[in-house]
Amino acid sequence: MRFTRRSILQAAAPALALGAAAPKSFQPAWESLKQFQCPEWFRDAKFGIWAHWGPQCVPEQGDWYARNMYIEGSPQYQWHVAHYGHPSKFGYKDILPLWKAERFDPENLLRRYQAAGAKYFVSMGVHHDNFDIWNSKHHTWNAARVGPKKDIVGLFARAARNHGLRFGVTEHLERSYSWFNVNKGADKQGPQQGVPYDGNDPKYESLYFPKHDDTNSRYPKNPPDWWKQQWARRITDLVDQHRPDLLYTDGAVPFGEVGRGLLAHYYNANMRQHGGALEAVYTLKKPNDDEHGEYVEGIGVRDIERGVVDDIYPAPWQTDTCIGTWYYNRGIRYKTARIVVHMLADIVSKNGNLLLNFPLRPDGTLDPEEDQVLEAITRWMGVNGEAIHATRPWKIFGEGPTRQEKSGHFNERNFKGYTASDFRFTVKGKTLYAICMGWPEKQMVIASLAGQASIARVEMLGVKEPLQWSRTDKGLVVQMPREKPCDYAAALRISL
Repeated sequence: MRFTRRSILQAAAPALALGAAAPKSFQPAWESLKQFQCPEWFRDAKFGIWAHWGPQCVPEQGDWYARNMYIEGSPQYQWHVAHYGHPSKFGYKDILPLWKAERFDPENLLRRYQAAGAKYFVSMGVHHDNFDIWNSKHHTWNAARVGPKKDIVGLFARAARNHGLRFGVTEHLERSYSWFNVNKGADKQGPQQGVPYDGNDPKYESLYFPKHDDTNSRYPKNPPDWWKQQWARRITDLVDQHRPDLLYTDGAVPFGEVGRGLLAHYYNANMRQHGGALEAVYTLKKPNDDEHGEYVEGIGVRDIERGVVDDIYPAPWQTDTCIGTWYYNRGIRYKTARIVVHMLADIVSKNGNLLLNFPLRPDGTLDPEEDQVLEAITRWMGVNGEAIHATRPWKIFGEGPTRQEKSGHFNERNFKGYTASDFRFTVKGKTLYAICMGWPEKQMVIASLAGQASIARVEMLGVKEPLQWSRTDKGLVVQMPREKPCDYAAALRISL
């Protein structure tokens, strides 16, 4: 299906008609939750930065360390045994105190992220490892008591707001009950065959869970009621303490009415904080089946992990991705600034936002390669931010030979890259922005503007000299200026 600007407005018509009133309250029922209307701050923001950060970064071996260190034969298990010892003696509980965050400077990080054009910042709240990184009231395994001895979420929240950014948190807790339960295993071969891992020790049951059989890496198969209630208490505490503008669930709504109740509480609390206006955004993923909870269109903002949609989506949406792996991985090859800029332009042209993770090292800093990527994004956004922020989709998202063939999670891995013949469009009032995904040798030719009724002026962001341009049967033809205003992509400001 191809979405045009008209279809977008038609889809939004119920909310736009007579300025549809905000709901007085939300109830834990789908029809009530579908009263959600995406706030304008999120639609205007377009770009957010995420710190997917926690104790799993300590070994600097990438994602899912807390699970894979207990899976015999996996690369992270082998690395763990070689560097720390067997998980029967040195387990994840022993990794936690090693996360010191000794150079963590949230004010400096948020200053840099704001300069890079981010309009919101998102902190990890809790990952699948069952470790809360705020001063949790309902779980003693938390960053204020163990490891950094700091309320990481609280420090991030204060810094984000000090720098004028909206603040968000992510929770990945629902599947911890099964995902992390591999800590009950034992080696099946080798010198430690049959020796139980440290998760079998009842002394650490509050971290490792009571003994049960579910080790599914997806959604828990038959989670007990006590786990559903504990999930709700802890995430409610996260929301109530830090009052996030955005709450991200790594999946869809978990645990039936318990999950719906948490979402209703989040929306209602946010409305009380904003004089009856809903400023909250809840992002959730549309899974391939029910393996990650229940997805219902319209109860929040759709999030697509490491992927994009193939055309203009009728409602605001979000891509979440990373310049490398989610957790810090020493020696990983990062996305270049060119790739990030091109992703951002494509996503925004389709009515979306980009949430980009810069994985922090255990001490709380970016490595030199991450610094370079961040600085390059900062330079590009300094020139071209007006073509991104507070824009809306045009009648088509773009033109050119390169496009994503399908919508969905993890499709970014299939992308080959853009050419100087590819354009992405955004609009703000009577101004159309055409973002060229390269630098043509002599001229830009925009075929989609061949039939445009009236063009008053054509400028290039970052270029002071007047541009030479004309209209032909091939489209709008723009002669290239003598010097590039920036790398990666150049944006035209076209006054209609």
